[in-house]
Amino acid sequence: MVSKNLSESVAEVSYKRIRADIIFGRLAPSQKLKLENMKETYDTSVSTLREILNRLSSEGLVVAEGQRGFEVAPISESDLREIAALRLLLETHALEQSFARGDVDWEARLVSAHYKLSRMESVMASGDTSEAETWKRYDWEFHQALISACGSRLLMDTHSGVFDKYLRYQMVALSYRGDIAAKEHQQLLDAALRRDEKTAKLILIEHIQGGVEHALTRNRLGK
Repeated sequence: MVSKNLSESVAEVSYKRIRADIIFGRLAPSQKLKLENMKETYDTSVSTLREILNRLSSEGLVVAEGQRGFEVAPISESDLREIAALRLLLETHALEQSFARGDVDWEARLVSAHYKLSRMESVMASGDTSEAETWKRYDWEFHQALISACGSRLLMDTHSGVFDKYLRYQMVALSYRGDIAAKEHQQLLDAALRRDEKTAKLILIEHIQGGVEHALTRNRLGK
């Protein structure tokens, strides 16, 4: 039993590493995933890698090519727009529920997440992109905090998966909108603390659509 649990733990660690490498662009879109090479990089067996890559295929981050193996899912403008639309649908719905149910603890989580994000946005604004991954992790944390009082773990998990796909495009394009995005985050925080749902939704629409257009100008994608 100990051996089995250890094996499962190693597989989960490898899964998280590969998933993060795809999302943060270390494994590039459409890159062939050669199991023998990955076995050394991720210190796991070929059979375990197959299981992991099939799992990531079900999440839409990897493409299974039958007998030809696996590759990182490609990117395209149409895919980005579809992901953004789904993110907006989920986040606005969860935002409604969160604003209605949010308490002082929720407000504290939100303020804390925004503080970390704003500090990292200042680093990015200085031209230092070495902390880009931390910046996007804090971006993820802020938007998750925004909806964390929605009362549905399934809704939050679904939003998280969609957000990760959206984030991948931003990392590939290294898309940072500077003061505009930082201002939108501050406005979202202020609207949340006021429980101003209407304003928050309008800002969120501008925020997500602005992110899409900026990423497209930074990186040419297939249609």
